[in-house]
Amino acid sequence: MKKVYYYKTSIGKIGIAEEWGFITNIYFMNMKQPLNAKQIETDILKECYAQLMEYFKGERKEFDLPLNPKGTDFQQQVWSELLNIPYGEIRTYLDIAKNIGAKNSVRAVGNANNRNPIPIIIPCHRVINSEGKISGYIGGKEIQEKLLNLEGICL
Repeated sequence: MKKVYYYKTSIGKIGIAEEWGFITNIYFMNMKQPLNAKQIETDILKECYAQLMEYFKGERKEFDLPLNPKGTDFQQQVWSELLNIPYGEIRTYLDIAKNIGAKNSVRAVGNANNRNPIPIIIPCHRVINSEGKISGYIGGKEIQEKLLNLEGICL
């Protein structure tokens, strides 16, 4: 059974979900919340929150958590590639498409990026459009700007 717990952070309230000891989702309050999840704080949820707090304080640049995002094979490819974007760097949707061998699938990469179930940890906020602008971030423009600014990126 999926378990979720809600925490206050510097970017607003977020929900973190886990199933069988793996982080499966991070929910911003503008997102659809899980209906069948049990609201309980588990050890892995506490650890995820602790690592996120270190990140928000500028003390953590990489996460060390067991992840299990659910999605199609293509989405999994995109999310895996997002994990290769270093802290403080950005990529375009086209960069991601090329890196996964799907250079003609920029729009599909954008859709997969927007369906990332574990934002921040799988850093979809580090992906921008070809014009160098923020577009379509799952948590909204304001949160994406805060995350990028935290990492020293100003667009």
